[in-house]
Amino acid sequence: MPGFTREGRSGEVPFFSQAATFERLWPVIEANLTAVFDNGKFSHGRQVAELERALAEYTGAAHVIGVNSGTDALVLLLRASGIRPGDGVLVPAYSFVATATSVVLAGGRPQFVDIDPVSYALHPDALASAVTAGSRFVMPVHLFCRMADMTAISAVADRHQLTLVEDSAEGIGMWQKGAHAGLHGVGGVLSFFPSKTLGAIGDAGAVLTNDPTVAELVSGLRHHGRFAPTLDNFPGISTETGMCGTNSKMDDIQAAVLLAKLTELDRDIARRAELAKAYQERLRGVPGIVRLPETVDRRSDAADVFYVYLVEVDRRDELVEHLARQGVGTEVYYPTPLHLQPCFAELGYRRGDFPNAEAASQRAVALPLYPDLDVTELDRVCEAIREFYLGRAK
Repeated sequence: MPGFTREGRSGEVPFFSQAATFERLWPVIEANLTAVFDNGKFSHGRQVAELERALAEYTGAAHVIGVNSGTDALVLLLRASGIRPGDGVLVPAYSFVATATSVVLAGGRPQFVDIDPVSYALHPDALASAVTAGSRFVMPVHLFCRMADMTAISAVADRHQLTLVEDSAEGIGMWQKGAHAGLHGVGGVLSFFPSKTLGAIGDAGAVLTNDPTVAELVSGLRHHGRFAPTLDNFPGISTETGMCGTNSKMDDIQAAVLLAKLTELDRDIARRAELAKAYQERLRGVPGIVRLPETVDRRSDAADVFYVYLVEVDRRDELVEHLARQGVGTEVYYPTPLHLQPCFAELGYRRGDFPNAEAASQRAVALPLYPDLDVTELDRVCEAIREFYLGRAK
């Protein structure tokens, strides 16, 4: 049995660690990995097929297609949904850059929209105002702990005849109006990057959809455009190529790890909620904190999941430096909003175009939050924040 050690030095609170999780789950992971070696197929094999079935059961999706990253999932979903060269895709100005670069990689053109300052998702009113004659898709993003307002966004999409796809990369376990994240339009995606709520030990992703045509296209596109059965089928690699696809097959080693961790997903989600509540209780009223995340009871029609515990603060960069000196890891989401990223300069957006996105980019910081985090470590984080804002910083 391998030894698992936490990231960082003793006494520090890393931004993310899953050492204890791997220690506990290793017997299950080892058994799954042994099955991979026994089968002798390490990519696009039986464990991937089993994971697809398990995720379909968990999310309620009619089809789940495993791919090699959340970014590829977005690109393939857009292609399978019929994007054409130059099609406008309305996306939030505040998100990870892959939200918009996936549009470009699929042949479309990002059209940025300001966000709701509470959910950090597409603001429905701003979305309605941003639609142009060239708009053909809308792609809301579910960030940090809650979904976008899919009722309002769907209404705008219907009114303007926009194809709705979801960047639900962070959305595992999130529900709204009886549907899992990613299943409110044509389809959505999941990312299994290691720090995600359900994380692999490398890159992996999936497309979720209830549309059989979209599912068939994604399944072919992930394996060079081959549409005959190829999952766990060596002869399938010799079939004819129906369209130009790519190599985005999921590794079975990632699927083996994800299958083991999926058994504890609901437990992990509940633990994340407990830690978020502890943060809320300890940080409420601390001067310098501009906004704490608002929570929704999972018994309501909107089930939140704390993938990230994000706060908005004054003097954000100074606080980050102070916490680093105290051995506390943080992550800044996202210091440069998408419309100001150099790779999108040719689109012509300017500072001031999206004030909510720009305000968040200047104040938002994520604190350590993961199932292996101990409450005593959380107390250390909160005490260091209080020290900074109350003038007792060491």
